[in-house]
Amino acid sequence: MRPDFHTIDEITRKLAAAVPEQFKTARTELHEQFRAILEATFNRMELVTREEFEIQKKVLARTREKLEALEAQLNAENGKGKT
Repeated sequence: MRPDFHTIDEITRKLAAAVPEQFKTARTELHEQFRAILEATFNRMELVTREEFEIQKKVLARTREKLEALEAQLNAENGKGKT
């Protein structure tokens, strides 16, 4: 997954803003370093987007419904054969 650059920018701005005023000249450099570190970390974590997660959740729910229907059908067929 590509990292969400909006989120990374928001986090790096907050981190840079937390730097004391006496280090104001270093804020730009720190902002870029924070961004690079966060990007690399998020890439290593192999995160998925909320959208991708929700899609997979729906696929899993449909698969579970199909499995339950097949189990019910199999149980019904097995019940009929035993009578």
